[in-house]
Amino acid sequence: MISFNVPPYIGNEQDYIIKVINNHKICGDGEFTNKCSQFFESQLHSARVLMTTSGTHSLEMAARLTCIKPGDEVIMPSYTFSSTANAFVQIGARIAFIDVNPKTMNIDENLIEPAINPRTKVIVPVHYAGVACNMHTIMEIANKYGLWVVEDAAQAVNAFYRGQALGTFGQFGCYSFHETKNYSMGEGGALIINDSKFIEAAEILREKGTNRRKFLRGQIDKYSWVDYGSSYLPSELNAAYLYAQLEKFSMINSDRLKSWGKYFSDLKDLRDDGYIELPYIPKDYVHNGHMFYIKTKNLDERTRLINYLKANGVSSAYHYVPLHSAPAGLKFGYFVGKDVYTTVESDRLLRLPMYYGLRPEDIDIVVSLIRKFYKG
Repeated sequence: MISFNVPPYIGNEQDYIIKVINNHKICGDGEFTNKCSQFFESQLHSARVLMTTSGTHSLEMAARLTCIKPGDEVIMPSYTFSSTANAFVQIGARIAFIDVNPKTMNIDENLIEPAINPRTKVIVPVHYAGVACNMHTIMEIANKYGLWVVEDAAQAVNAFYRGQALGTFGQFGCYSFHETKNYSMGEGGALIINDSKFIEAAEILREKGTNRRKFLRGQIDKYSWVDYGSSYLPSELNAAYLYAQLEKFSMINSDRLKSWGKYFSDLKDLRDDGYIELPYIPKDYVHNGHMFYIKTKNLDERTRLINYLKANGVSSAYHYVPLHSAPAGLKFGYFVGKDVYTTVESDRLLRLPMYYGLRPEDIDIVVSLIRKFYKG
């Protein structure tokens, strides 16, 4: 069986976890949590990076830091995971869903401005498959109307738009280190803070509403409850697992890009013959090999291909059911304009096995099966 995903494991994870246990410090913000934060701060040149318990929680923190009030509206693509919307819905926002660009499956930046109204407060670009949204246009629109930008960069660690890391354009960026991501801690995430004026509020929010971080830095002689907050600190055990991979950051990235490139070159003939579509990477965009997908002609063909691959020992998957058509989407949001591409394209998209350490010979098997499905 060729698995759809295998969580990354480099070799030092166990040693680091044992070190955490022996140090008798398994709660958050110990040695490895701080090392992970410092790694990303150095990589991203951001004001601050706070490790969190999940990508979902980093989105929730960002949503609260935007000071959204009930009735305010947030613009995002319908083609995304429920966490993107939940983060804002839970504090009373209404979601304005818009269509995607079918080439990238990212938010269509040309549809953002028509969706803006006096209640609009935030734009949430989602960098699908580690391929950037058009951040130049999005930031221009946000600055024109005085809107916040929260980047859902859950799939976009180590991906770039015109040389700048994804997650560093808006006020906040949100990463995920779920076991399906390029770098994993099982469950975990990071909030990227790109303006230092938000650091103190973010630290209070993350530390159960207390100013404990200031106390630990010696800035105050005791700490107390000063505002709303929750517990968003990941365990040191999780951070230790992640840090072993951060030490091999480029190696993991290179391995995934190699697998992505092999899929692309080996399936190009099927694309050229009109059987499938392959991912599109715009010029000057640097992706991270997070996933490799193909597009079939329609939902029925995709279903038959999934079943064919499964019957031959290959696990594959489709992705999101568009949020605007889901029960909660109908309750908490609305679609702006026409759904020209979101539903049709989501019905066609099929994700193939992709993970660090995926063997070339396994890719050969997957490609061969897809070729047999179409050409017999």
